[in-house]
Amino acid sequence: MKSLLLVLLLLLACSGAAAQGFEPVNRSASPEARKLLSYLYSLRGRHTLAGQHNYNHELNKYMDVAHDLTGKYPAVWGSDFILGGMKDYGPEIVEEAIKKYRAGYVVTLMWHAGRPQDDPPYGWKESIQGELTDAQWKELTTPGTPLNLRWQAQADRVAEHLKRLRDARVPVLWRPYHEMNGVWFWWGDKRGREGYQKLWKMLFERFVNHHGLNNLLWVWDANAPRDIPKDEAFSYRLYYPGPRYVDVLATDVYHFDYEQKDYDELRALAGGKLVALGEVGELPKPEILEAQPLWSWFMVWSSWLVSDNTPDRVKEIYAHPRTLTHEEVTLPR
Repeated sequence: MKSLLLVLLLLLACSGAAAQGFEPVNRSASPEARKLLSYLYSLRGRHTLAGQHNYNHELNKYMDVAHDLTGKYPAVWGSDFILGGMKDYGPEIVEEAIKKYRAGYVVTLMWHAGRPQDDPPYGWKESIQGELTDAQWKELTTPGTPLNLRWQAQADRVAEHLKRLRDARVPVLWRPYHEMNGVWFWWGDKRGREGYQKLWKMLFERFVNHHGLNNLLWVWDANAPRDIPKDEAFSYRLYYPGPRYVDVLATDVYHFDYEQKDYDELRALAGGKLVALGEVGELPKPEILEAQPLWSWFMVWSSWLVSDNTPDRVKEIYAHPRTLTHEEVTLPR
């Protein structure tokens, strides 16, 4: 009887741990980051946070557009450190991110990085969507080489902005080097342990162990798989760096490409970790929210809110019982 009671207690403990979700992959994660991750797990399967990306030179434009359409603000505010690399908008982004977090918003940030061998300003086609030869990739991912050192310096500039957020105790859903399973960025379609997985781990180690950026939750953000010639996005599993380095597995969905098989593949790869819609063009329809209930948040890409969604669709999804907006969210402090 005593041994049976012990087994039952262990089962209850395990089920309680599962309900609480996973710990942050950074074992030194800040209290704020831990609370945010725990809060997201508390919503899993019941609610999806509404989110909105904002161009880094228009940090609130599409938040305001969403409010004008629906009477509500998105719960998640997002922006991009180096979109095109024409200017370092880091100071403005940091200032706005601090304001947003203190006002009760979830903050997510990304980074359209230029090729490490290039000097800013980074051309979109020439650098961000440029190519790295196999030899350049090997040099980039080999510690101490000239290209690796240039990459370190490039990453360190972004880290300085993130340190200001750390010091202000702002947790960040951090999603660098996104859409890696596609063929359109220099970090894209580099398969296996020596490919993209290695680059992700390099950045993780640099930011966590060298810079002490304990306010980050690591969002690995792929693209919905597709087979369009010369615009392909391949299977998620080929680029996943593993559960030790990822807090949330996200995907970007455009053109209503909410395939159930892709959702199921990402969910299986997550192994119980959170999944999210890192970027969307067209908002998911109500039936998608019902069939795919584990999305932790969606984030509409800036102007697509109005260019590829009707006002009625935006209102419908913001009013959906599964959707939570800023007014309905109280972040743990």
